[in-house]
Amino acid sequence: MAKPDNRADNAIHLRNAIKNTKESISEAEAYLDEHADEIGSEEEEAITDKNARRRNAIKRFKQEIPDES
Repeated sequence: MAKPDNRADNAIHLRNAIKNTKESISEAEAYLDEHADEIGSEEEEAITDKNARRRNAIKRFKQEIPDES
């Protein structure tokens, strides 16, 4: 028998995802600041692009929170 779909804590999960994603962005930016002269332009661009995707994900998470609350 399938478990019922319980979405009661989805908003909490979304808030945790936002927090974790912000931490990942900060860590990546700190890495870039610390190692900017040691990494190649391709790696720097990859990290920058990934942070842009992370920021977009945060926007989407924030849009979902009212629907899940």
